[in-house]
Amino acid sequence: MDRQFEQNASGASADELERRIVKLQKINAALMQRVERSMDQQANAYSLFQTAITLESQVRLRTEELTNALARLERTNDELLSARDASERANRFKTRFFTAVGHDLLQPLHAARLSASALAESDDAGPQRIVAQRIEHALTTIEEMLKSILDISKLEAGVTTPTLRTVALDDLFASLAVDIEPQAKAKGLSLKWRRTGLGVVSDPLMLRRILQNLLANAVQYTDRGGILLLARRRADTVRIEVWDTGPGIGEKDRKMIFEEFQRGAAADRPAIGGFGLGLSIVQRMAESLGHPLDLCSRPGHGTRFSVSAPRWTKFATVDTPTIPTTLKSSAIGLAGAKVAVIDNDPSVLEAMQTLLERWDCRVLAARGIAGLTSANAASFAPDIILADYHLDEGANGVDAVRAVRSRAGATIPAIVITADRSSAIADTARAQGCELLLKPIKPAELRALMLHLFARASAAPQI
Repeated sequence: MDRQFEQNASGASADELERRIVKLQKINAALMQRVERSMDQQANAYSLFQTAITLESQVRLRTEELTNALARLERTNDELLSARDASERANRFKTRFFTAVGHDLLQPLHAARLSASALAESDDAGPQRIVAQRIEHALTTIEEMLKSILDISKLEAGVTTPTLRTVALDDLFASLAVDIEPQAKAKGLSLKWRRTGLGVVSDPLMLRRILQNLLANAVQYTDRGGILLLARRRADTVRIEVWDTGPGIGEKDRKMIFEEFQRGAAADRPAIGGFGLGLSIVQRMAESLGHPLDLCSRPGHGTRFSVSAPRWTKFATVDTPTIPTTLKSSAIGLAGAKVAVIDNDPSVLEAMQTLLERWDCRVLAARGIAGLTSANAASFAPDIILADYHLDEGANGVDAVRAVRSRAGATIPAIVITADRSSAIADTARAQGCELLLKPIKPAELRALMLHLFARASAAPQI
């Protein structure tokens, strides 16, 4: 074999041998490349293995950090929930506290105001009457401050939620005019308002409070001229406007005056009191109702505040009867009227009786329903009933009105008086055909409303 190979090799040409060598070199090169790639792949796999081990360690570390962070977040959330619950309990307590304290403070304030008014209306023109007028003015200031504090506390606690319904603007304007006209006349200012027949969708109590604050501010800051209250239809809304002829509001003060305890340039006028809470309450209530609030003013000429509410397109005046604007708050006209008064607070009952007797009324006073329906009271046929809402033993003023009407067999005009400003009480009173006055009442407002009820009763057709 070897010899034959040598013979074949020796017989082979040099070119053929060279080709074989080249072929073997290529095969060798291909094999070397395959070996090198295999080695590279093994190196890459080892590198990837090392990287995977490193990443696994990092993932384990990050997982532990995330677990710890989640545990801390859970503890923080528990603390926040506890803090929130404590805050809500504190807010509920504060609301109940202010409501209770407000009612308790308004009771003696109500009695004091009635007594001061009785003294101020006495025939004595000497120092006693002047002192009584000063006391009445101070009580009015305390009343406004207390109302502002109560309003702010309720708004902050979030317990003042709007109850939307139809509001007759003419009726509302007439009622506001009765409230504000005595203050305007005391400063020699005119107070005018226009009938429009318009109605809006709003919360009656909150809208009244907004306009009451705007009108009171207008009277307070205006020294001459007058105040105008009106409403204009604007497409699907109604813009309610309060105009005054006061000093106006400068550009730099227009945002600041809506903040608590800010009165703008009026802070330089010591004769104007108050804490500067009125416009803050107006803005917060307007925001709660979703009623845009606008201000337009020219320094030296006057100011116009406006609040816009949705227009009630199918409006009919069926709410509170209109109080005629021609009624003069200084007119008595109650001589001989028989008035049944019920209040569980002896001081309020005594003060109300004294005031009514100064108006030459005949008064039957009682601390409970039994006192108005007893045999001793059978001969007293009242022309009107004045009933405090909250009475003893769970009774209320509406119950008292119902009992007296039942005994008399007639729908006697009635006014329910309360310090509670909830819409539920207002609805209950109106459902029984009673008027509603909020403590501490203004004697001029009470007198005007009594005169109106008498006039309405005498104008009703007799059956």
